[in-house]
Amino acid sequence: MKRLLALLLAASLGLAACGNGSPPSETGGTDAAPQSAAESAESMEPEPSLESTSISTKAEGTVASSKPTPGEKQSLYLWEEGNVPAVTEYTVNNGGYSDDPDFRPYLTYFPVPEGTEVKGAVLICAGGAFQYRSDWNEGTPVAEDLSRLGYQSFVVDYRLRPYTQGEGALDLARAVRFVRSHAEEYGIEEQDIAVMGFSAGGILAGEMLRNFDGTVSPAVLDPDYVPDALDEVSADAAADGMIYSFYGRLSVGTTDVDSLREADLPPTFYCYGTRDPFYDQFLANADAVEEAGVPVEQFQLDDMPHGFGNQGGWIPAYDQWLTQIFEEN
Repeated sequence: MKRLLALLLAASLGLAACGNGSPPSETGGTDAAPQSAAESAESMEPEPSLESTSISTKAEGTVASSKPTPGEKQSLYLWEEGNVPAVTEYTVNNGGYSDDPDFRPYLTYFPVPEGTEVKGAVLICAGGAFQYRSDWNEGTPVAEDLSRLGYQSFVVDYRLRPYTQGEGALDLARAVRFVRSHAEEYGIEEQDIAVMGFSAGGILAGEMLRNFDGTVSPAVLDPDYVPDALDEVSADAAADGMIYSFYGRLSVGTTDVDSLREADLPPTFYCYGTRDPFYDQFLANADAVEEAGVPVEQFQLDDMPHGFGNQGGWIPAYDQWLTQIFEEN
């Protein structure tokens, strides 16, 4: 296993992954899970105001009925109204949830600047303990950094509590299918699509890669869902970025090598700080993933805590790694 040590002193403490980003909503539905230690770690900092964390104020259509706008920022709902795969019944927000029942998951596109060579696409899931999405810290700034490096970048605002991780994972899979179905318009090869998640967002990405990639239909989770043409497109990803995160459930990273091997995971890039309370779990999960036969790269940030977002100098290392992955596709 190649372990890169970035001996960088933390010039500033990265905020823990708390935040929120959401445009106008509609539709929803699932059962709430108990709060975990991971969520406690993500909740160490105060939640920013909604005004400071929203990516956009209006989605412009849906991925099934709209065309992409290469070169122009765009937000699209992931599902048609009334046909959102869900097993959670959520009609009244009496639990203080971040999203109201009419929330519809969506993605926001951050284009590669004109004149910059396009390398591929990256879909980003911010963290937030499944209670909110820290787009202000882990979504928008990361997407902007990656787009400047040549990656068509997409921030996925997936479903939060009271929905299950499986329902949120379907949102990410849907976003991957949309990007792949429009690979030509975005100027990328169909296989050059990566996913990345921060903390809870990484757990969600892992859920998608382990259970809902390929052409697994959302109807597997919700028999009442009516499949459409996008569901015939593969949700496979060429690479996964686990940024202070791991493959697992809630606060527990899995070390079950057999289950990881069966999941047929893509090459995975781990990045975490040595002051993160889950540091040992990141190491153990990465070791298990590598033992399962998955190419693994680890990038440690000395003296950095949980929730550093795009800080710490890890993005150039990720760019170098992902460029090689795409070149070898």
